[in-house]
Amino acid sequence: MRKIEFVSCHKLPERSFFYKGKQFPFCARCTGIYVGYFIFIPLLWFIKIDIYLALLAILPTMIDGLTQAYFNRESNNFLRFFSGIIAGYGLAGLSDFIAYWTVYFFKYIFIN
Repeated sequence: MRKIEFVSCHKLPERSFFYKGKQFPFCARCTGIYVGYFIFIPLLWFIKIDIYLALLAILPTMIDGLTQAYFNRESNNFLRFFSGIIAGYGLAGLSDFIAYWTVYFFKYIFIN
């Protein structure tokens, strides 16, 4: 039987940031995604993101990651981090969209 584990990040040293000689707990791309997500989640109280813009914001990170995985291309940590921040923005918008429609569904379908 296989052991199933939750893997949040590959944590490769060459794709991670270091501070005072210690490696960050996540790679540059995941760090950017988490930073972007936690910056933009509070902003969603004031600024709503269209679902298409949210999906479009995730695209640069997907392109960067997939071209690295399937083509002979190496990205740098700067590009990984900033495309991750943009993806965090998109994921925050996507989370907001899903939460809104979940509440709408339960409120108007089950309660009314």
